[in-house]
Amino acid sequence: MNSLNINSIFLISAIFRVGLILYGEWQDAHMEVRYTDVDYLVFSDASSLMASGHSPYKRTTYRYSPLLAFLLIPNSFLSASWGKFLFSTSDLLVGLFIRIILKQRKVPEDLCTYSVLLWLFNPFTFTIGTRGNCEPIVCAMILWIVICLMNGKVVQAACWYGLVVHFRIYPIIYALPIIFFLDPRFFQSGMKPLLCDWTSAHGKTPQINSEVTDQCDIWLAFKSIFTRSRILFGLVSGSVFLFCTGFFFYLYGWEFLHEALLYHLTRTDPRHNFSIYFYHIYLNYERELSVLEKLISFLPQFIVQLVLIFCFAKDLLFCFFVQTVAFVAFNKVITAQYFVWFFCLLPLILPWSNMKLKWQGLCCILLWIGAQSLWLMWGYLLEFKGKNVFLQLWMASLLFLAANTLILIMLTRHHNFSPVFRRHAGSKRASKRD
Repeated sequence: MNSLNINSIFLISAIFRVGLILYGEWQDAHMEVRYTDVDYLVFSDASSLMASGHSPYKRTTYRYSPLLAFLLIPNSFLSASWGKFLFSTSDLLVGLFIRIILKQRKVPEDLCTYSVLLWLFNPFTFTIGTRGNCEPIVCAMILWIVICLMNGKVVQAACWYGLVVHFRIYPIIYALPIIFFLDPRFFQSGMKPLLCDWTSAHGKTPQINSEVTDQCDIWLAFKSIFTRSRILFGLVSGSVFLFCTGFFFYLYGWEFLHEALLYHLTRTDPRHNFSIYFYHIYLNYERELSVLEKLISFLPQFIVQLVLIFCFAKDLLFCFFVQTVAFVAFNKVITAQYFVWFFCLLPLILPWSNMKLKWQGLCCILLWIGAQSLWLMWGYLLEFKGKNVFLQLWMASLLFLAANTLILIMLTRHHNFSPVFRRHAGSKRASKRD
């Protein structure tokens, strides 16, 4: 497919999203079930309060950075749908960034186009922005950070990383793989990192790269942890995060700190959600969970994250993807909007997968949709019919976790490991290694 077709795809995607936003306004006005996400109403109320000079946290359940409310201030005087257009524009930017990343790694044109289509016309992704959810902004920022790193722009990447962690705390899980990724063998002063092309991994037997798992390499990574690029990234990203946090703490005090940051670290949601922990939290909501219980719920997530980082850090995009899937699957609270976090990374790993759509890929898709549909059926009976099906819903959550784990294993087994960078041929470190 040529560039004209790509331009047409983006134009159709934009028109389609505008149509969905307009349709959503009609559905909200004429139907009992609203199209607009309830969170969007929270965002809009918080932005209205900010526009009036008040704290956005006077709106109960607003638990985001004040930056989000600031971005949606035009909702109050321009259009109530301003935020939806902003989120949908970010949605299109994600598609553009996917194409840029794949083209930089010289992925063939047809594979680039199919990967972009996978994002732009995924029902989960094109509805999330048009319904008024802010996750496309986070996805766009994360992919822009990847582009900056691929081009050796460490300071710019660090600025955006500090901002995105302030905006939405979950990208903190990418800190360690980024530090490993800033390998002094690739990031050298005055030299742009050299990218590994798609062809260098195409056709290889899928495997975990021995350089990553080799104990000597891990020891070398720890020994050379304090390099210029790593220190610079840590200082700049930390400074941006602390500046944003400190500034809003000055404006809104402890209320901001609790609602925007601390709440998400200690959140226990008694309402039903995809997490396997929801039933235990529901049964024990009246009492404070012990330290041991909190540790047990956090430990599997922590261990899985460390294993994935040590195995795949050099293949940064795949590492981000498996990290995010595992983080969501083992989290104490899981909602449908969290799936967008790894859907934006999925198109970036598929060109390096030898899994065929028929039958393995199709089985993975059907397994994921089937497990989720089963959960939604029990969730509907509980939420709308008032039936006592908590136990059945919890068992569906267990099945959903098993489905995510199996799919993650399948994707890993069929992935062609491909480090993002290759060493400079004339570098002293390269000659030593060789």
